[in-house]
Amino acid sequence: MPPLRAAITSLAAAAALWAGGPALGQTPAPAAKPSPPDVDAFFDAASLNRDRAQAARARIAASWRDGYASLLIDQLDIMQRTGFVSPQAWLQLAQLAQFLEQQTGQHFGADIGAWRRWVWSLPYDPHPDYGAFKGRLYARLDPRFAQFFRPPVASSIRLDEIQWGGVEVNGIPPLDHPAHMAAGDARYLADSDIVFGVFVDGAARAYPKRILAWHELALDRLGDREITVVYCTLCGTVIPFDSRVGGEVRKFGTSGLLYESNKLMFDAGTKSLWSSISGTPVVGPLVGSGLSLTALPVVTTNWGEWRRRHPDTTVLSLDTGYSRDYSEGAAYRAYFSTDALMFDVSKHDARLPNKAQVLVLRLANAADGTPARPFAISAEFLLGHTVFHVDDVTPKLVVITDRTGANRVYASGRYRFSSTDGEDRVVDAQGRAWKVTEDSLDATFDASLKLPRVPAHRSFWFGWYAQHPDTELVP
Repeated sequence: MPPLRAAITSLAAAAALWAGGPALGQTPAPAAKPSPPDVDAFFDAASLNRDRAQAARARIAASWRDGYASLLIDQLDIMQRTGFVSPQAWLQLAQLAQFLEQQTGQHFGADIGAWRRWVWSLPYDPHPDYGAFKGRLYARLDPRFAQFFRPPVASSIRLDEIQWGGVEVNGIPPLDHPAHMAAGDARYLADSDIVFGVFVDGAARAYPKRILAWHELALDRLGDREITVVYCTLCGTVIPFDSRVGGEVRKFGTSGLLYESNKLMFDAGTKSLWSSISGTPVVGPLVGSGLSLTALPVVTTNWGEWRRRHPDTTVLSLDTGYSRDYSEGAAYRAYFSTDALMFDVSKHDARLPNKAQVLVLRLANAADGTPARPFAISAEFLLGHTVFHVDDVTPKLVVITDRTGANRVYASGRYRFSSTDGEDRVVDAQGRAWKVTEDSLDATFDASLKLPRVPAHRSFWFGWYAQHPDTELVP
């Protein structure tokens, strides 16, 4: 070794030994990862007691990771939205935001949306007790929130993407087997009123948007089946599910929480949170159980057209037991009138406006369990393509759009269709007529030939894309 280099090495080694560290050229031992602070520290960090708050922030800073930011962001969000108005409270909010800026190097002040978008851009690295923290935080709003986050909290989604929807548990009251009436008695409905039509076991029922938008959940019995009709008004999605799953009929409620601006419901038995889009448990004891609700076909149409197709249909009564303005368009009028969101989501796509309606195809997974590719079609596109084949999925599908813009999807198999009369008939490539029904496409030339209906539903583009960014969009 050259003398000069040897001297430098000796000096470095001596300095390292004096400092208690490794010599030059040696790999330092990895520093032990500091233990995460107890979640009590995060609550204390927002305390109105100055000394307690400062001590808690010091404990948090000593073992800081950016994944901890969500605990502070959640508190800032609740503090702002629940109306802390005293000067001292606003000072504490400002100091908490300042502390968050110091730890992260970001400068968003009290802009909760900016903070959320930043933390969502990071790899998910939460505090190990983040689920329990959310339960305790939300329990301050309604003690029943705690039941959704009982430790240990199992989750298949990012907990930092769950937000409080601004209401308590069942604060938007579900309809439990609501009263209904014959079509001829529903004088409160105009032919142009929007309804969600469901046909199960030979029975037809219309769920008017003007009623369902105030309740977002209807537990009902149609035909011989118990069903759960979920309407997420924020993401524009109505899906009827068979309520029987895992060998039992499950009763669902409205949690008051949102995931990617999508309604989270809960089952009364286990208090697990379920995605109202996927129909699967995403937080709680049933996560990983393999349970999944079976979606049923639904059509968004108007009352006049639904009644024409189904003169024996029943429809919900205005006698719901609740006092609401059930006039057409009253619920969420301001929200539906703009493209602005009420709650931010982690992913956006500018190919369509946020609230452009898309038809979502609920495709079955492959035989080997490979998840089906998400697939959505612009509802506006379908207005100009009233017979539209989707051939690169399994099974092959055809979407039939009637004169009201209502969409129905069927497994097309080897058959090709060329046109529709916009009402009850489609014509295949050989010029033969088929009847459009709620269960199937029925060949008029062969009573035994029926192509089954496939569940599909409408959604606002932003709400679907946020959870399915790999969606194939047509056009």
